[in-house]
Amino acid sequence: MAKEFLVIDAHCDAPSQMLRLRDYCKDNDVAQVDFPKMQRGGVGASFFALYIPASLQGEAAYRYALRLHNALAAQMQSAASVAASTPSADAIVSAHKAGKIAVLTSLENASPLGEDLSRLDEFYSLGVRAITLTHSADNQVCDSCTGKGSWGGLSPFGRELVQAMNERGMLIDLAHCSDATMADVLALSSKPVAYTHGCCRALCSHRRNISDQMLRGIAANGGVACMSIYPLFLEDEASRVLAASGLEEQMWIEDEFIKDPSSEQKRRAWEELQGKLNALPRPSVEKVADHIEHAVAVAGIDHVGIGTDYDGIELTADGLENISKFALIFDVLKRRGFSDEDCEKIASGNLLRVLRNC
Repeated sequence: MAKEFLVIDAHCDAPSQMLRLRDYCKDNDVAQVDFPKMQRGGVGASFFALYIPASLQGEAAYRYALRLHNALAAQMQSAASVAASTPSADAIVSAHKAGKIAVLTSLENASPLGEDLSRLDEFYSLGVRAITLTHSADNQVCDSCTGKGSWGGLSPFGRELVQAMNERGMLIDLAHCSDATMADVLALSSKPVAYTHGCCRALCSHRRNISDQMLRGIAANGGVACMSIYPLFLEDEASRVLAASGLEEQMWIEDEFIKDPSSEQKRRAWEELQGKLNALPRPSVEKVADHIEHAVAVAGIDHVGIGTDYDGIELTADGLENISKFALIFDVLKRRGFSDEDCEKIASGNLLRVLRNC
């Protein structure tokens, strides 16, 4: 089903995996995303996020963002026959028509900007067209949904940043933001915004999920809210299962691999842990469809998309272990009565509209 129209994944942490030496031109045995899997899954475009951990601030965050960008640029050069960097909606569509995977670069966490708008221009020149304002802690821009409420929403610099991004046609991403931050952005932004990866709080109480009030706010803004496939966002039971498994206590294994990705021993240890994680009972693709349906019921069919969070999550919904299986989402939606037109809007139409208007 997905191969019948352009499909855009609004959030993928591919650059982080590139730093961990994954070759995206290869069909890797253990990987959520690479270009061959995207082709098999009918996913024609993706936002590849330069993810900056909340632990990095200032110059350290800036330098790390450049490392991620350089890793992405190198792989895009190697993949020039199958993929293209696409800084606009029209470029995404053109690349898709040419048979290439379209990659739009985003910055996840605005900490590398410091409080310097010239840094915003620098990242724009590098092809960044979307910024997730914060991550798992408050930063110089705004409060995180998992932060301490340092600013009560946007900071003074955050307000400047929203206006500057509007002026430059850069997409503001509200994922990871507190409700107060979301409300501030929606009140201030003159352009449509996005919530690129998360699920509905009405169905799962995780703090990262979006409330119905904010779904309605994004709809009124003309924006788009994109649903994830992360089990802990899909149902509360998934958090209980993971906690009971004790596997969270072994996540240091991934940290060790990140420190030394050339070590086959550390890679195999991390892959073994991933296997154990994926052996846990997990919500299925049906639960993903539940969240999409709820978002559509609240925000409307013109304001919902999909942002998986592949390559940034340690486990996925059952049946969606890698991006080659993406089309299953649309198979389920079709069985539930979604039309071809509805599916195309969710797959790409809504995101393309927002990109053109932001």
